[in-house]
Amino acid sequence: MKRLCLTVAAAVAVSSCGSSPITADRIEKAIEPTFANLVLVQVSWLNLPPEMASEFEVTASCRKSAGGEIGAGEWICKLRWLGPDRQTLRDTFDLVVTTDGCYTATAEGDQLGGATLTARNGRVVRNLLHTFEGCFAT
Repeated sequence: MKRLCLTVAAAVAVSSCGSSPITADRIEKAIEPTFANLVLVQVSWLNLPPEMASEFEVTASCRKSAGGEIGAGEWICKLRWLGPDRQTLRDTFDLVVTTDGCYTATAEGDQLGGATLTARNGRVVRNLLHTFEGCFAT
């Protein structure tokens, strides 16, 4: 009888939790346009020829770091995108995703040039692509 009560209690607890609205698909759909828009601003700050955000063709592939496929926590996202010279670029970001659907993305290492960059005119600007934040509806 005690085992039956424990089994029923566990089943009720699991079923009442439901699944998390935080999934790889939702994170990917959120980070792609955010990153593209940041590239657009970065290009202007660096005095490079202007482009439309859609021309960067950002594609994300995300997975949870500690296993599992859903939920808040640490995620890794690999982004494939086209640079201003139409060269295919690949960058990896460590994400911390909170239960409200907000995230902070940080580039692994100095693959995007570090926290600051030098524009063509010599001005040092913040690298918007190194660390950025975003949210999606949960």
